[in-house]
Amino acid sequence: FKGGDTCEYLLSSGRFLGEKVWQPHSCMMHKYKNSEAKNCLIDKHIVFIGDSRIRQLFYSFIKLINPQVKEEGNKHGNIPFEDKSASIRVDFLWYPEVNGSMRQRIKTWTEGSVAKPHIIVAGAATWSIKIHNGSNEALMQYKINITSIAPLLEKLAKSSDVYWVLQDPVYEDMLSESRKMITNEKIDAYNEAAVRILNSSSRNSKAKVKVFSVSKLIAQETIMKSADGLHLPESSRDTNAMILMNVYCNKIMKPIDGSCCQPQPPLTLIQKLAFCFFTLSIIGYLIINLIHRNNFRKNKPCTDLESGEEKKPATSTPNVSTLEMLLHSFCKLGLIMTYFYLCDRANLFMKENKFYTHSSFFIPIVYILVLGVFYTENTKETKVLNREQTDEWKGWMQLVILIYHISGASTFLPVYMHIRVLVAAYLFQTGYGHFSYFWIKGDFGVYRVCQVLFRLNFLVVVLCIVMDRPYQFYYFVPLVTVWFMIIYATLAIWPQIVQKKASGNCLWHLGLLMKLICLLTCIYFLSYSQGAFEKIFSFWPLSKCFELNGNVYEWWFRWKLDRYVVFHGMLFAFIYLALQKRQMISEGKGDPLFSNRVSNILLFISIVSFLTYSIWASSCKNKTECNELHPSVSVLQILAFILIRNIPGYVRSLYSSFFAWFGKISLELFICQYHIWLAADTKGILVLIPGYPMFNVLVSTFIFVCVAHEISQITNDLAQIVVPKDNSTLLKRLLCIAGFFSGLLLFSAVQDQSRH
Repeated sequence: FKGGDTCEYLLSSGRFLGEKVWQPHSCMMHKYKNSEAKNCLIDKHIVFIGDSRIRQLFYSFIKLINPQVKEEGNKHGNIPFEDKSASIRVDFLWYPEVNGSMRQRIKTWTEGSVAKPHIIVAGAATWSIKIHNGSNEALMQYKINITSIAPLLEKLAKSSDVYWVLQDPVYEDMLSESRKMITNEKIDAYNEAAVRILNSSSRNSKAKVKVFSVSKLIAQETIMKSADGLHLPESSRDTNAMILMNVYCNKIMKPIDGSCCQPQPPLTLIQKLAFCFFTLSIIGYLIINLIHRNNFRKNKPCTDLESGEEKKPATSTPNVSTLEMLLHSFCKLGLIMTYFYLCDRANLFMKENKFYTHSSFFIPIVYILVLGVFYTENTKETKVLNREQTDEWKGWMQLVILIYHISGASTFLPVYMHIRVLVAAYLFQTGYGHFSYFWIKGDFGVYRVCQVLFRLNFLVVVLCIVMDRPYQFYYFVPLVTVWFMIIYATLAIWPQIVQKKASGNCLWHLGLLMKLICLLTCIYFLSYSQGAFEKIFSFWPLSKCFELNGNVYEWWFRWKLDRYVVFHGMLFAFIYLALQKRQMISEGKGDPLFSNRVSNILLFISIVSFLTYSIWASSCKNKTECNELHPSVSVLQILAFILIRNIPGYVRSLYSSFFAWFGKISLELFICQYHIWLAADTKGILVLIPGYPMFNVLVSTFIFVCVAHEISQITNDLAQIVVPKDNSTLLKRLLCIAGFFSGLLLFSAVQDQSRH
């Protein structure tokens, strides 16, 4: 990686993804909406000065501000444009040749009495070639004229953004007879002269005229679609205008998916404190490690010179202390978080936009499916949704979601709807798993709650601190955390009804069903009362956790999208465990779940339901309408899958160890992808090895999976230390954690105040 300013890459290099999507080298380009363009250019004056090609660029640029603009007016004259609502002025000045007239116009802006434009886009050459029939004398005169203009442009560049647009190639076969002298050879000569003179001038000046050369690359791919061989097709002009908008506006608007021309964000107070903490942890671990090594050398067995036998030391090496394990975990975590920061906050590694094709999504899906089937093994137990099976389920769903994210498949609605079912299935497992635990074990102790909350939230809390992101940004973790607390509250409040108590009296089952009906009523009310929902989560300090961009709407939308599926998971667990208790299902190895007749009927209904949902999702036309139906119908495909997977005894007794391995680290994979596999907070793709997309994905994926696995181990190690089983010690730790979060809220408030 050469380093340097990403603006240079945006203005000079890139490639097409597909036919119309332009990918700058090393950075991501934001697609500006009209409202964003107006906010960026408010009270600005922009001037385009040059020939008919610059006029085309002018029209494409003002259409980003107002799409209703028509290309009317005198083609060989000045054209003004004004947006009064945002006080934006954009002018096109007709100067088809680089000559004394253009020089005089530019000179007026350098004089103190005249207001300077904020942005100047200039360029011309084809008229000089045409009028002078491509003569060498015209080229010499062009060099003289641009040499006289260059110092004026440099002077303007001290206070304005000045761009010189190089000439695009032509499609010589389509040129009219009056333009046949405009050849690509001549255009290259004029471009070479302009670049050499402007670069020479900039070396003698602190300011710099930016050479807009990327238009040449775009034209090389698209000029054959030109109507006359000279002017670019509309899509190419629009791409050039969008590049100009990114060059100027990204540093002002700071869009997440526009990494080009964005400076590295400054370290916040909390980030600096986190850096100090991890540095001290690394130093502390190294010191303890050196002390232990030194002690080991002192206690090392030595050889008795007389007998030739080893003498063992009197004391054995002590076990690893809690402090050493703690420092070791934070040491590893500190190094991993440094990698996170370098990947997605420092301008060190490249980032690229996503581009969806059917092959980029479906080929990897087939590949992992083959791998998963290849690693088939026998399960240790043959119960419905046993641990190995649920790990397998989480694993293949997580891999599909990862492929969905990196391929940009959210733009393809049928795929989006099926992925929504996978997210719902995760939440279904949350309801099923936690309900089963509390129902069977009856353990409502603080230790269990703290263990679950720590394992779910540890990584996200660290990332919120290191990556300077709100908690709600990692939306899935807040979602499963809140649902866990809802499940806990539902079952823990009086009367506590568990399996042991209910087995003595069937009325307790009725009591539990009443609890579940109350929960369903609350869910229904909150889903249709946005105001009540927002009031609950707008109270401080809850608002600090659930606000995104200053409001909790995003949190309400995410919660509402899968509002019933956790309840469905709890209900399924209750029914299944009741049937299991009464021995109404057969879970022996190789045995169908029910009698052959019932099993066949249920299997047929499940397959039909599964396919029916897939057909409906594939025929979906409107995302909003489909999202409205999704909470009510997603459970059909989830239940259909569970029955298909568990009714046949042979299928139930097998699982894929490949998928199960990924399932054990599925939460870490889901969170880590935000910053070290994808980029720009999931909007783009991390590029460690530019120029080799497939090799880059292999390398970044390997690192990403290793890091996720390591973080999973660190979380498990720290959970044993931070959340001990002893209640008195746990209470002290909880007080320390409360103090930590109080300090975090205080520093966050100071940070927000300094930003404003």
